[in-house]
Amino acid sequence: MVDEIIQKNAQDLEAEIYWFGQVLETRLRLHLGHETPYKDITEIKPPQLNAESSPYADFVTHYELNFYERFILILSLIPHIKPEALDPLLLKNGDLDRGFTEFGGLKGAAHSGFLPTGETATFLLAGNDLSKRFILQNILDGRHLFAQHGILKLEITHKNEPYLAGLLSLSRTYIDIFTLGRTSVPNFGADFPAQKLRTQENWNDLVLDPHVLEQVAEIKSWIKHASTLMQEWGFGRRLKPGYRSLFYGPPGTGKSMTASLLGQESGLDVYRIDLSMVVSKYVGETEKNLARIFDHANQHQWILFFDEADALFGKRTATKDAHDRYANQEVAYLLQKIEEYEGVAILASNLKDNMDDAFIRRFHSIIHFPMPRASERLDIWKKAFTSHVKIEEETLFEEISSDYEISGGAIMNVAHYAALMSAKRGKPLILRSDIETGIRKELQKEGRSA
Repeated sequence: MVDEIIQKNAQDLEAEIYWFGQVLETRLRLHLGHETPYKDITEIKPPQLNAESSPYADFVTHYELNFYERFILILSLIPHIKPEALDPLLLKNGDLDRGFTEFGGLKGAAHSGFLPTGETATFLLAGNDLSKRFILQNILDGRHLFAQHGILKLEITHKNEPYLAGLLSLSRTYIDIFTLGRTSVPNFGADFPAQKLRTQENWNDLVLDPHVLEQVAEIKSWIKHASTLMQEWGFGRRLKPGYRSLFYGPPGTGKSMTASLLGQESGLDVYRIDLSMVVSKYVGETEKNLARIFDHANQHQWILFFDEADALFGKRTATKDAHDRYANQEVAYLLQKIEEYEGVAILASNLKDNMDDAFIRRFHSIIHFPMPRASERLDIWKKAFTSHVKIEEETLFEEISSDYEISGGAIMNVAHYAALMSAKRGKPLILRSDIETGIRKELQKEGRSA
């Protein structure tokens, strides 16, 4: 089935590229004063596409793209599938012994071919007709469906350089759809600092205060009924999109696991954003890193989980230097993207007091994940070990639940240590001494003593 979709995409794109080549050749002939059977490029009709034939054809027909929109779309895709089709634009101006300025275009660091810019698109479609050039700029505007749906955009140019000098950039998501018929996700790294959260646990494995579970249920309800609320009932005209929640509390109290289980129950992927990797010392890089994440998130309806959010959203003092100004810009940009996001965005912090009050007001819910009480700790201890091992003392868990106030995450670390020690001895028996040693290790991490 996948191979069939790829073949259908390839077939339709071959026809589209042939049409593009005719338009390109005609524009160059008209511009250079050479003979051509056409008086205007719009006389060259694009191929007929059947919406059911390929994902590319379905996209073109669904959005009812006109001649110019369709041309810009294939122009942005060609460098990724048939870059040699743009080689005619490498033609040199004999009078100046350099490329034609009006062709626009860039040369990549590794790519040796022609990379089209906004100038390339407007030249090929409008030639020297200024009024048509200005009209075409609407297609490259942020209000056009291309930008609104994260399909393609003009990359930001260097300061004070012409707007149309920006690279015509097609979303990686749509490159995949138009070629492979499916979407892919970049690998975790500096350019894409988001990792998928997975869990093999279920809600029965998560021990939380009943009041916390009630608040989490509100997020479940939004995921289930968002389309009814925003679209069928018309609240989309009155309310901002998406759902934003702040999880706060000590480490190991279930914030990450809750986010993972929300994704598991709803069938949505959950991606944890590493804010330490998002923030860059290079001006503008932070925005680019975040844009990549939100571009993919919008296409896939991810649940976004920003861990240790107070690192970026913490209370700020007065702006003292350029670094503070850039930091404030980064925060403002992330807040804007979160508020525009139509899915669920969860920010996690150890302390609510660390968060700026201006940010607090933007959340639909603020959920406190407290340290578990003794009865909850007992429940976690009992669930931490499998039936394949035995516990040395029957009352062990009751005693340590009462004596040691530690988080669920710390309890699981202790269970891991004690089980490892048992395996080392070759006996499936959990000893008190190993449990107590594991607890001391966890307390030391937090600067506490047993």
